[in-house]
Amino acid sequence: MDQVICTVDVVLLTLSADGLEVALLRREHAPFKGVAALPGGYIHADADADARDAARRVLRDKTGIEAPYLEQLATFSGAARDPRGWSVSIAYYALVPAAMITQAERSELRLASVDRLPPLPFDHAAIIETAVSRLRSKSQYSSLPCHLLGEAFTLPQLQRVYEMLLGESINKVSFRRKMTEMDMLEPADGQFETAGAHRPAQLYRLKPAFREQLRLLERGL
Repeated sequence: MDQVICTVDVVLLTLSADGLEVALLRREHAPFKGVAALPGGYIHADADADARDAARRVLRDKTGIEAPYLEQLATFSGAARDPRGWSVSIAYYALVPAAMITQAERSELRLASVDRLPPLPFDHAAIIETAVSRLRSKSQYSSLPCHLLGEAFTLPQLQRVYEMLLGESINKVSFRRKMTEMDMLEPADGQFETAGAHRPAQLYRLKPAFREQLRLLERGL
């Protein structure tokens, strides 16, 4: 009986002024050598405690990034998805600020708009589509978008991220009421952003309890 190929793939998402982007790497080996693809790799049964551990290792080894937030997305499997044979991939998605990708200094790492993907191998386009759909859906009722910002941010910056993901404007008063209701933010002591002649804006950060897990709303934004 042929052995099943077991891998993990990670959809590493970030946000730029142009919109939501995904990190891709050129494959070093066949099949699809030289083609841009998601960071992925085999599960190491002798070293990985579980699939999440494997995803963290693959992301770290291939991109140099330790993502603060990593969530299991879905399992993709079948005989047709990989020319080498029957395979199963446990897909995860991670959210990081754009600066974290820049600081990784990996020349082989490239960003592509999720709306204008290049030709991708395997079923990576479907995996990315699933991750983007999950992100946009959860952005309506959770703290998930916070992970696309740096450690500290202003409320207007956070509101803009929510608006970009949801594709619509949000009333400022309503947004701030929801942030208060979620009780997920705390002031970054003594930290303010100064911009031009405007009054310095208080910087906020996620409370420790919500840096690796989500804060959920009973009713969406």
